[in-house]
Amino acid sequence: MYFDTHTHLDDARFDKDRPSVIKKIADSGVTLLVNIGADMESSHAGVKLAAENDFIYASVGVHPHDTEFMTDDDVEILRVLATEPKVVAIGEIGLDYYYDNSPRDLQKKWFRRQIELAKELNLPYIVHDRDAHQDTMDIIHKTGYFRGVMHCYSGSIEMMRTLVDWGFYISFAGSVTFKNSKKAKEVASCVPIERLLIETDSPYLTPEPHRGQRNDSSMVQFVAQEIAALRGMSQEEVARITLENGKRFYNI
Repeated sequence: MYFDTHTHLDDARFDKDRPSVIKKIADSGVTLLVNIGADMESSHAGVKLAAENDFIYASVGVHPHDTEFMTDDDVEILRVLATEPKVVAIGEIGLDYYYDNSPRDLQKKWFRRQIELAKELNLPYIVHDRDAHQDTMDIIHKTGYFRGVMHCYSGSIEMMRTLVDWGFYISFAGSVTFKNSKKAKEVASCVPIERLLIETDSPYLTPEPHRGQRNDSSMVQFVAQEIAALRGMSQEEVARITLENGKRFYNI
């Protein structure tokens, strides 16, 4: 019933109990999830998880935090990984000016290059944008390839409308349930329903009422619940529509 379109099940915080977490997720009504690559190691791990579990798919890519050490050889490895049968996207890729763990010029270089890889492979891509809205939009626009999703959306309504006009999807995580997330709630209430996705970004961004605990994909229901309340819809309807949207975006 639910599609968690962005999770990190390979994260070390699941190392002690990953099989039981996967069973818990399946029993909770999550019928699909995508394990998101954030570096070369997690990209390989996601491919393995997808091969071992029917309802798990994977993306491969390098997060802006790790682009300082990215090489052309890594791009070629990602190209090979992307041919695996259950790899459905490139990502997560993008810019993060909040932490600035990698130099901004390298973040921008490898963001562009990974969008180009997605275009070459005719795959969608997953964008991480934190405190870098203008440069993110500029790079996307210059590539001319708009088959993307803005994950854990934090921009304005105006920016959302531009992205939707380009063909983007907009995804919300547990942060939309936080009391102080006024802007995210406003956008979630008006994004075109056919471009809306839900995610957990687990083990991060645990939604209310479980904030402070480790997040996992079973909690995507609380994201659906919040968006349903914001839009005056039933939770079941939000779950059904975002499931279909996710399948369409990832071509599953």
